[in-house]
Amino acid sequence: MPTATGHTKAIRASRVNGSAVYDSKGDKIGHVEDIILDKTSNQILFAVVSFGGFLGIGEKYHSIPWSLLDYSKEEGGYVVALSKETLKAAPSYDMNDFTKGDGFTQIRDKSYDYYKVARTW
Repeated sequence: MPTATGHTKAIRASRVNGSAVYDSKGDKIGHVEDIILDKTSNQILFAVVSFGGFLGIGEKYHSIPWSLLDYSKEEGGYVVALSKETLKAAPSYDMNDFTKGDGFTQIRDKSYDYYKVARTW
């Protein structure tokens, strides 16, 4: 069964990691660094999108609810219907924070609150 934009619901994480991410104006803002999974609930917690750095220096990592990323064949990457300003003001983290202890739930909750995404858990 396809998604609202006509894509299949299932995708391998290896195809997502490294994919470009564009803002609502079509400007490239970064890429999908990783996907964080909850092993106990079998859910995707969020995508980790990185932007703002050069060769890994100064890069910021943002948790973005998976449902906000919409794949665009035309762009060859994911589009988020958010402005650069919204993304720059979003909470950012060190990559290790995403899997440290149970801190991921606080990060997930902050992310869903910031982007005003309905919780499904």
